[in-house]
Amino acid sequence: MNHQEQALGYPLGDFLPAPGTAHEVADGVRWIRLPLPFALDHVNAWLLRDEIDGREGWTVIDCGISRDTVKAQWESIFRDELQGLPVLRVLVTHMHPDHIGLADWICARWQAPLWTSMTDYAVACLWSAAGDEGLGGPTGQAAVNHFARHGLRDPEALDKIRQRARYYPDLVPSVPASFVRVMDHDLVRIGGRDWRVIIGYGHAPEHISLYSADLNVLISGDMVLPRISTNVSVFSHEPEGNPLPLYLMSLDRYHALPADARVLPSHGRPFIGVHERIAQQRAHHAARLQEVVEACAEPCSAADIVPVLFRRELDLHQLTFAMGEALAHLHALYFEGVLSRRQDADGVVRFSRIA
Repeated sequence: MNHQEQALGYPLGDFLPAPGTAHEVADGVRWIRLPLPFALDHVNAWLLRDEIDGREGWTVIDCGISRDTVKAQWESIFRDELQGLPVLRVLVTHMHPDHIGLADWICARWQAPLWTSMTDYAVACLWSAAGDEGLGGPTGQAAVNHFARHGLRDPEALDKIRQRARYYPDLVPSVPASFVRVMDHDLVRIGGRDWRVIIGYGHAPEHISLYSADLNVLISGDMVLPRISTNVSVFSHEPEGNPLPLYLMSLDRYHALPADARVLPSHGRPFIGVHERIAQQRAHHAARLQEVVEACAEPCSAADIVPVLFRRELDLHQLTFAMGEALAHLHALYFEGVLSRRQDADGVVRFSRIA
């Protein structure tokens, strides 16, 4: 546990749910931990006791990726953890594969509707139907062109990124044909309690978090995580994006929550200390932005900034997100007027500190 984690409280200690099980973390709220085949090896999902239109059952929040191993864990949960009741609704916090990957499968299996934000639903539909082309995100030919323009010129790395064009549709093979729109400040009634919707930006197009005042519980998704920093990236589908200020402004929306709210994150363990963690994130990004400014005393591409921000060896999957994150920090400073940029004769965009 690093020093920042030590400043947080962990009401369940080191406990982790066993595969294929659901552990109660608040009245009517159960924690599920699903595997991921990456360095970040898990995603949390939540099972909430519910009643809709006189039918008793469960709301599922987030789903995991489309893999047989994940489906098998869900089958165990359906068999052993639902008390003989159906899934009534699937609510997805955002469109990244580890959250929406199996939404269509679960919705179809239980004839349950998908609830999510309109923007994330639309992007998931577009990317899952992209097939071999690969639209947006960190993979495919568009990503190769984007990363090469920002200084990643290693042929082997670029070829591997090109070959991963089906990254998103392989993990999210389909999306339900219809959905129920969730918007900022909505009150979603789950199990006789109101959960207030908090929309956040920067990590995903229109990310949903949910807060129950009755339980003093925040389902934070990826917006507030206890151990790792939320990824904020500029990818090929929005090459002029400036997501880091959007993310930092979104954190303001959690200030009104009680300091002792129990936070249920998408990665890591449930914790207490939402205000402390937000302060840590603000300090983290302020320090990284200053490091980028100092590095850009000489012209730097996003590829040059990756080792400034990430002082460890990265696999290819991590490198693509690191490139996106480096560019997000460069863009924040460029649009603020701290850095200038130019595309040099080699076709690479480089950023320089304005004296």
